Amino acid sequence: MDMKLEVVVLPVSDVDRAKRFYAEQLGWRLDADFPIDEGYRIVQVTPPGSECSVIFGKGLTQQEAGTLHGLQLTVTDIVEAQKELESRGVQVSGPFRDETGAFHHAGDSHRVPGLHPERASYGTFAAFADPDGNEWFLQEVTQRAPGR
Repeated sequence: MDMKLEVVVLPVSDVDRAKRFYAEQLGWRLDADFPIDEGYRIVQVTPPGSECSVIFGKGLTQQEAGTLHGLQLTVTDIVEAQKELESRGVQVSGPFRDETGAFHHAGDSHRVPGLHPERASYGTFAAFADPDGNEWFLQEVTQRAPGR
């Protein structure tokens, strides 16, 4: 049986501000905005090319706003992706790689500035945050690992 990640619930403090950031500033597709009642609102956005959406709103999670870290977006050219985000007014840190050459550590203490020396798939990252501090990573993948 296939199991596909469909939705990630994002904790935000201001729904309208988050909607402006994701749908307008980042340019993600706005799929839905359902103001059910005063305490329950569902906003759904989808990054370009993604099959997985992000939902935020009111009454959707008990998680505190800004506490989701490590969300990851895969891009084929991290330099171009960073330029595009920065052109939209988003502050991006990177590109960087982890000193181990594997996936990145939490925080930024093990980051080595710059692209992976061979520009190896899965080896280069960049990071940005939404207005609440939810942290997103970009990972450059130019060739998928076998079976992926």
